[in-house]
Amino acid sequence: MKQYVEKRDEGFWIMGKRISLDSIVYAFRRGQSPESIRRSFPLLTLEEIYGAIAFYLANQLEIDDYLIREETEFEKMREASNDADWQSKIKKARRESLSPQI
Repeated sequence: MKQYVEKRDEGFWIMGKRISLDSIVYAFRRGQSPESIRRSFPLLTLEEIYGAIAFYLANQLEIDDYLIREETEFEKMREASNDADWQSKIKKARRESLSPQI
């Protein structure tokens, strides 16, 4: 049986490509057809796209859990980034308020 998806770097990827399974799954969930997905990812063949979708459907619980974990981690990183930006702005405002005005 031919493999279309591999686990690499703690994620799922299209075999031998730098395209994540996530990308295909999100497009599929939005209702895009494999042909439409191929237009977005011209490096993939229709066979690879159908194979990725079949892999997702055969492992849906595992992949959905993985996607939820990834989304949660992304949200934590985004919030931390926003907090750092906010803290940086506060420090800058304090410095400016303490600087002598000319």
